[in-house]
This record gives sequence, structure tokens and C-alpha cells, in this order.
Amino acid sequence: MRLHKSRYVPLAAFALCIAAAGCGEVNQTIDKAQACLEAPKIVSELGGQIAQLTNDPQAMDKALDDAAAKLNDVADKAANTTIKEASDDFAKTLSGITVKDANDAVDAAQKVTTEGAAYVEKVTKACTG
Repeated sequence: MRLHKSRYVPLAAFALCIAAAGCGEVNQTIDKAQACLEAPKIVSELGGQIAQLTNDPQAMDKALDDAAAKLNDVADKAANTTIKEASDDFAKTLSGITVKDANDAVDAAQKVTTEGAAYVEKVTKACTG
């Protein structure tokens, strides 16, 4: 019994490799698109919470930590280096803010507004560029 050697087997293997590589690019594009949607949403939600929590330092502190955790998640999933780094940096900034009293709450709100705007600008450039 003679085994037939087909020249189509290497061709099929090559096609499979090309398809697998293409899927990786599609996943990176989806990850970038998801990060581009999620990042500004997190900042927007945090801004709304901060405005309502100026008289509740503990709740504001928790909201900052929660937003930092969400941004870390975005950073972990982001296929784009700029989005990843910006998300990591802003998450560190939020984690570094401690709100103990009303004065801290006011300072935190100002910092979140300023830093949040800069973060959204970086992400927007990365998403449109």
C-alpha cells in the first residue's frame, strides 16, 4: 500500500497559519475598540459619582478605588500600548488619592477632573490615530 503524498497538506497548513495570524489582529482591533469605549465611560461615571460624594469622604475614596480597578482591567486588556500606559498611570493616580475629610474630597474632585480630562485626551488620540 502506497501512501499518497499530497502537496495540498503544506498548503492547507500554511493557510491555517495565515488565518490564525489574521485572527490575532482582529482580536487586537476588538480589544482596542473596547478600550476606546470603556475608558471614557469609566472617567465619566467617576466624574458623576465624585460630584455627588463630596460630603461622603469614605464613599468617594471607595469610588476612586473602584474606578482605579476598572482602569487596571482596561489596561490589562488594551492591545494599544498608549491606552495601556495611560490607563495604568491614571489608575495609579486614582489609587494614590486618599479622601479623609471634606477638604480632601474637594481636592480629589479637582484632581480627578484635571487628570481625567488629560487621560481621556490621551485615549482619544490613541483611538483616532
